[in-house]
Amino acid sequence: MGQIEKTRLFQGNEACVAGAIAAGANFYAGYPITPSTEIAELAARKLPETGGKFIQMEDEIGSMAAVIGASIGGAKSFTATSGPGFSLKQENIGYAMMAEIPCVIVNVQRLGPSTGIATAPAQGDIMQARWGTHGDHPVIAFAPSSVRETFDLTVKAFNLSEKLRQPVFILLDEIVGHMRENIHIPHQDELEIINREKPLPDQPYKPYDEEKEVSPLASFGEGFSYNITGLVHDEYGFPTTDSEKTKKLLSRLQRKIDNHLEEIILTEEFGMDDASLVVVSYGCTARSVRQAVKMARKNGLPVGFFRTATIWPFPYEKISAFADKTKTLLVPEMNMGQIFGEVERAVHGQARVVGLNRFDGEMITPDEILQKILEVI
Repeated sequence: MGQIEKTRLFQGNEACVAGAIAAGANFYAGYPITPSTEIAELAARKLPETGGKFIQMEDEIGSMAAVIGASIGGAKSFTATSGPGFSLKQENIGYAMMAEIPCVIVNVQRLGPSTGIATAPAQGDIMQARWGTHGDHPVIAFAPSSVRETFDLTVKAFNLSEKLRQPVFILLDEIVGHMRENIHIPHQDELEIINREKPLPDQPYKPYDEEKEVSPLASFGEGFSYNITGLVHDEYGFPTTDSEKTKKLLSRLQRKIDNHLEEIILTEEFGMDDASLVVVSYGCTARSVRQAVKMARKNGLPVGFFRTATIWPFPYEKISAFADKTKTLLVPEMNMGQIFGEVERAVHGQARVVGLNRFDGEMITPDEILQKILEVI
């Protein structure tokens, strides 16, 4: 799929698989669940064509374990799920965070909690992506708002995962996952593909070197001796309760993300120069916001558009930079306000923050957003 050059009508879930294969993914383990099932179906069909492997596991816990095992074995591995399955993956996601195992986890969000409405769109898993597994740990999570961006961010997710030895989330939603758009899939030669660094042969190997931001990762079977555990560990991967080593390990996990924020945080904006009101958005809701802002500006209203494609790490500094130049920030979300609080944290009281929430299984429309703009501007 990486060799496609012509414009194609692609579904969001299809673009995700295309991006994964273009990035070099060669292993998928998962369990079908609406509205992510097309990713599993397409991975089952397409991965063998490029020499990859697909396994349908017995459940989402097992699928996450298989993804970790395949990555340790040298594969670029990924999985996809939706709300209830994302919940089941959390324990093993925490293991991958602590053991620094590269992998990509796609969550095509649907209305919850619990089984909710399997076919209804929502943006309710934003905080679960950040804090779903226990303890302090860094998170990288992207939220595409178009089919083409789904392809691009999937490639980027694999690159960052491999470069930083870090699980990376792609937070799609039912709307972006299932809609179809004409997109141009770039030729493989046009893409930057990053592979994990390997240790040099015949040299002492520290898989968790305290002096390095990210250590090389040897695949099992390549002749390097080391241990992998979810416990706090030393430079060789063996458990330790030493408080100084514990602090160094957890600090390094966070630091390797903090040192790459410019590469990780992706945002888009327009109409910001004269904006007295800025609408902050992400994912599918950004599509309605874009139209609403255009309608508002056509009517002479000084309204700006700010979209973040990166949910975590959250773009606090970028929002803070324009907060003191505007009066109001409007945050439409298909949940009860999960990003609203993060925007308030970024603003530090410099501007008013207003939410617009819908959580009935329907998308927020441009007219609803425009009406709210007229109320609060």
